[in-house]
Amino acid sequence: MIAKHIRSYPLLAALSALSFFGNAQAATPVFINEIHYDNAGTDSGETIEISGPAGTNLSGWSIVLYNGNGGASYNTKALSGVITDQSGTGFGTLSFSYPTDGIQNGAPDGIALVNGSTVVQFLTYEGSFSAVGGPAAGKVGVDIGVSESSVPVGQSLQLKGSGSSYEDFTWTAASTNSFGAVNNGQNFGGVTPPPPVSQCGQAATLISAIQGSSGVSPLSGSVQHVEAIVSADFQGSSNLNGFFVQQVSGADANPATSEGLFVSSSVPVNLGDKVHIVGTVTETFSMTRLETVSSVDVCSSGNALPAAVEVNLPFDSAGNDPERWEGMLIQLPQTLTVTENFNLGRFGEFLLSSGGRLLTPTQVATPGQAAINVTAQNLANQLLVDDGINVQNPDPVIYPQPTGLSAANSLRSGDSVVGATGVLAYDFGVYRLQPTQPLTFVADNARGEAPTLSTLGSLKIASFNVLNYFNGNGLGGGFPTARGANTLTEFNRQRAKIIPAIHALNADVIGLMEIENDGYGSTSAIADLVNGLNQLAGAGTYAFINPGLSKIGTDEIAVGIIYKPAKVSTTGSVAILDSSVNPLFIDTKNRPAIAQTFLDKASNKLLTIAVNHLKSKGSACDDVNDPDTGDGQGNCNQTRTDAAQALASWLASDPTQSGVSNALIIGDLNSYAQEDPISALKNAGYQNLLETFVGNQAAYSYVFSGAAGYLDHALANATLASQVKSAAEWHINADEPRSLDYNTEFKSANQVSSFYAADAYRSSDHDPLLIKLFVPGDLDNDGDVDGSDANLVKAQVGKCSGKAGFNREADYDKIGCVSMADYRIWYGYFNSYAAISKP
Repeated sequence: MIAKHIRSYPLLAALSALSFFGNAQAATPVFINEIHYDNAGTDSGETIEISGPAGTNLSGWSIVLYNGNGGASYNTKALSGVITDQSGTGFGTLSFSYPTDGIQNGAPDGIALVNGSTVVQFLTYEGSFSAVGGPAAGKVGVDIGVSESSVPVGQSLQLKGSGSSYEDFTWTAASTNSFGAVNNGQNFGGVTPPPPVSQCGQAATLISAIQGSSGVSPLSGSVQHVEAIVSADFQGSSNLNGFFVQQVSGADANPATSEGLFVSSSVPVNLGDKVHIVGTVTETFSMTRLETVSSVDVCSSGNALPAAVEVNLPFDSAGNDPERWEGMLIQLPQTLTVTENFNLGRFGEFLLSSGGRLLTPTQVATPGQAAINVTAQNLANQLLVDDGINVQNPDPVIYPQPTGLSAANSLRSGDSVVGATGVLAYDFGVYRLQPTQPLTFVADNARGEAPTLSTLGSLKIASFNVLNYFNGNGLGGGFPTARGANTLTEFNRQRAKIIPAIHALNADVIGLMEIENDGYGSTSAIADLVNGLNQLAGAGTYAFINPGLSKIGTDEIAVGIIYKPAKVSTTGSVAILDSSVNPLFIDTKNRPAIAQTFLDKASNKLLTIAVNHLKSKGSACDDVNDPDTGDGQGNCNQTRTDAAQALASWLASDPTQSGVSNALIIGDLNSYAQEDPISALKNAGYQNLLETFVGNQAAYSYVFSGAAGYLDHALANATLASQVKSAAEWHINADEPRSLDYNTEFKSANQVSSFYAADAYRSSDHDPLLIKLFVPGDLDNDGDVDGSDANLVKAQVGKCSGKAGFNREADYDKIGCVSMADYRIWYGYFNSYAAISKP
């Protein structure tokens, strides 16, 4: 929308005289015939109609709008199309519409009709003025005194009379629009259409002079002639609405100045055309462009395209600065890695890097200057690949080529692209490749089954952020909820992905994050999830921990624990860490933690598991004086660090009152491996298991801003650490495009189906992690039996001691305190130990 002048009248502004610019201009049979530029209120339907002899080709013609307040041009529309005969007069019309409020209506304003660079007409209305700049520079419109006030909405100014050139007609009072037809009272004489005026071979400015050697064109704002080869064509309203040209002959010898330029024009061109263009140099979205194009002349066709320049990542500010190739054809000889695909479905784009995927700075570097340095390195080592389409939610999404994106044909982060070729552009804050040849994709990071962990371990633990699993009112209604699915259909799609993913983990205990905080009744989200798992795995396979509260904390989401009763049994009480336990743990920021002690029935070991979800980086903590300090850790870092310290102290106090020394922290800590909360836990004696078993350079569970790292952790205290046998992540989510999730918005009807599969992939935005620990029968870290082990076993067996009528191992089995198999194992290990005696 173009800003409008202050109106002169409350309804339709007075339409004063329209005049041509004096009598020196030769008569022309092609002229502005009708104008509609003002209505009461919002100006819609604004149109300028051109009339001329049948057969006139308006390619190369343009309409230039002028603002009388200062006299400068403010909008240039390139024309196209061939005028056809109407009503057998030998003349016809073509109309060109403008967006709402597109034509200014102050006092005065003007319109120039231009053929090539020749001004055919310069009309002024609501007064006259001298044009400044543009094709009509210096020309003066003459007010001939015709005026109209309070014209009814929808009327226009029209030429009427007889003749074959505009001087033969008169502008009359406004009347009903007649666009697409000869005006009432208008008669034409036969004339020959004028030939288009070609500017090929006229003086032109080198593109290198327009681009300059800095990020901003030294000629920005000026009208320039350019003559160059069309190197890439992205015309069409659904594409970029223009084309790229590149200088071949006359290119300068300065490598710091680009020879390429984007031209915003709809005049049809072909690859290899040599074109002469007249337009205004702009810096739109920080890319040098030629806009408000008044003419495009094709000088020759079939010319050889410029050779693509070889460009390598990473970029630098010296001899590998991408600005020097802006608008030029480039070729990337490296094998590059897909390091992010977040907007693949939304905008048809993905991010490439060299030397493998990019890593989150605080995943691999200490917060502060070291992490800031990695951030700068990441920014230099990335290039966005676009699809040349200027629409949101394209259908089809063309990548990965050749068949495009679908649920069965994903483009995963970690895959690679070989030998990409295209034009280097800059838009929306980043350099981007607009490919001119199909890309070659290699599925280096193919989907896989759940990781196989060490066969030594007897107990498998998982952590899984289930991405706002909200089940409405639990009865099929209640949608949309505060988070998660908007409809029952979306929820069923979400459920059909999450449940197979959890089941495939085959874990004995699973810590959940982002489960709806709606209690533990039969219609709760956690009950729904367990019911679905049991439908898949068999009745009673899974159960959930119920802390006996209506909800935990005040957040919309909570943490939870589900487990397999056949593999583990609970002992002690459920414990909750919130602000009432330790003020350092702010439970209005962090979600309260849940801890439960489990007995591993295969190894007969006890383990307290604490499930956590600390405050996110993206949420503000200014109210507790905890802003983003710029060291790479984001918002709320101190809030998370305090919570980590409180968590370690809490677990050391045996919160479940089970007398157990093994403690495991799992969950989404919203902190990467080198950040302060993780350091605080390590300083408290906890071992980072992903760091130990996978390594911080390789482990990741989340991709954000083009880089990978892990926010989802498993940390073992000193007693437990040596008993852990393996740890891994299952990369089913972080590597997948978000468009493959359960949501139905931002997708065509076809994509709602083709992008979706009821499987584990993109069931969430975080990858689950798995750990395996303990060895069956090995009740001690060092292979013998010590007093602490004996006391743990005694506590288990002792729960049933003293019960009347129960003094045999078979009796213990009957009342469910201890199985006979477990009792025999314990007895076999401790029959020589004074601390344990057979009842």
